[in-house]
Order: sequence, then structure tokens, then C-alpha cells
Amino acid sequence: MKFAHPKPHTLIKMQSFSAFHAKSLLLLSTIFSFTKIAVTEEGFCSASSIIDSNSNCQQPLYSKFINPTLSPSHLQDLPGFTRSVYKSDHAVITPESHVFSPLPDWSNTLGAYLVSPAMGAHFVMYLAKMQESSKSGLPSEQVERFVFVLQGSVKLTNSSGVGQTLMVDSFAYLPPNSKHLFESYESATLVVFERRYAYLENHIPEQIVGSTDQQPLLDTPGELRKLLPMTMAYDFNIHIMDFQPGEFLNVKEVHYNQHGLLLLEGQGIYRLGDNWYPVAARDAIWMAPFVPQWYAALGNVRTRYLLYKDVNRNPL
Repeated sequence: MKFAHPKPHTLIKMQSFSAFHAKSLLLLSTIFSFTKIAVTEEGFCSASSIIDSNSNCQQPLYSKFINPTLSPSHLQDLPGFTRSVYKSDHAVITPESHVFSPLPDWSNTLGAYLVSPAMGAHFVMYLAKMQESSKSGLPSEQVERFVFVLQGSVKLTNSSGVGQTLMVDSFAYLPPNSKHLFESYESATLVVFERRYAYLENHIPEQIVGSTDQQPLLDTPGELRKLLPMTMAYDFNIHIMDFQPGEFLNVKEVHYNQHGLLLLEGQGIYRLGDNWYPVAARDAIWMAPFVPQWYAALGNVRTRYLLYKDVNRNPL
């Protein structure tokens, strides 16, 4: 098989390993077995959150995000147990340590901040759990917002009064200072990214609403989708990365960009600096500039993660 020249976040199949990679993954796979992590046999739903009675799919899309399995139930009540790690150049924030509290300016909504400037990031990333009759607040002035629906559905109304319903796997980008409102008439879970917009002369971002399956696969050996336009008007992008079991990043990346990552499906091993972490659906990761990073998918179902990356601006 002939592959294109390696690019960031491209994939290759693990048809052969060096001795180093093989030993490393064997050791890390052993970590999974010692913690008695069960791997689901059902696979994943590939289209929507509605179960298809004519298929073998028994779980809604991102079901493992809502009910994560990498934090074993028999350890969740163990005093002090967590897989969460915080270091100067990266953090892994796992479900058993998420702390929810009322979101400022939102009504009837609980939020858990997973990434914030307090750890060195230039953006925030948080989960928003909306209940019946919930409403969003507005971000601060000059702050742009990206929302991705993980569970349930929400209605987005823009400044012109136009309303759209966002289902699971749908997203919306709201430019800085744009009036908008998210409403939920039943429980819904969102992941939200916000950052202070870096203005560039003659480039104006616009509101965008879409869904993952509408975005084209890029011309790489693996499955990469970019949810925002690749134009200078946008100072960050959101990637959806899919790995089949046994696939891995073919680049051990070290770069100036920051990342905020949320695993939506699957499980695997993430290298951050000199550390190797077992990770799975609902784990969040922050990566500072220039931290070495690499990922390999394990188990028998695909990995999908959502990745924030700052782009199109001079780092000075």
C-alpha cells in the first residue's frame, strides 16, 4: 500500500512494529488487563443517536461517553482513586474527577471545566449538562464559541431569530460578540470551547452550523475531518480523528500549537512527554506547546476523538 507523505495527525495501520513499539504497547496493554477493563462487543452506531432496529447496533452514538468503562466500577468508590494527572505541560482529566457546578449565566445547567487558563491554556473547554428548560448564557466580549452536541438535542437561535435544532454529532461555531441562544427541552450534554478571538485585518469569521458526517475526509491515509473552514478568518479548528483498532499516529508530534482533546469513543494509549496513559471515552486531555505526543488505538472498536488546535496566527 502506498501512503502519502506523512502529515500531522495522519494514520498508518500497524502491520509491522519496531521492537521498541511492540514492547511498549505490550507493557501498556498489560496495564489494561491488570485494571480488569472490559471491552465492549457491541461496536458503535455510525450514523445517529437513534437505535436502528434493523441493525446489530444496540447502543446510541457516543454511549461510552455517557457511560465510560475505563474507570472500573469496583474502583470508583475507592478513596482517592483517580486516573487524572496534571503536569506543567499536559493534563489528563478523567470522568471520576469531573466536578460539576452551576454554569455562570446559564440557566438550569451544570458545567465542568476540563481545560482553562489556570493550567496554562489560552482557551477553555467545558462540559455543559443542560436539563429541561435550560438556556445558555453569552460568552464575554471578543470571545468566540464552538459547541458540539454529545447527548440529546438543543435548539440554537441566532441574532436574526432563526432557529436550528442540533442533534448528537452536530456543532455550531459562533463568532465573537454574536448574539445567540441554546435551549434544551430535555436533558442534553454539550462540549464547549471558548477563546478570545485573535483578529486579523480583512478576515471576518461567520457563524457555522453543521454535523460531522457532512465534513469531507481529508486526503490522508487515515480518517481526519476538520469541522471549521481552513481559511485565515478562523484562529482555531476542531478536528474529528478516527482510528481503527491497531492504528496509530505516524508522527511523534512536537509543535507550537496547543490542544484540547475529548475522547468520544474507544480506548488506547496516549504518550505525553515521557508518560504513557491508558485513555478511553470521556477522558479529556490538555497539551501545552511542544509537549511530545503520540496515540495508538487499542481494543476492538474504533477510537474517535475531538481535538482543538489553534491555527492561522503567528505565534508571536
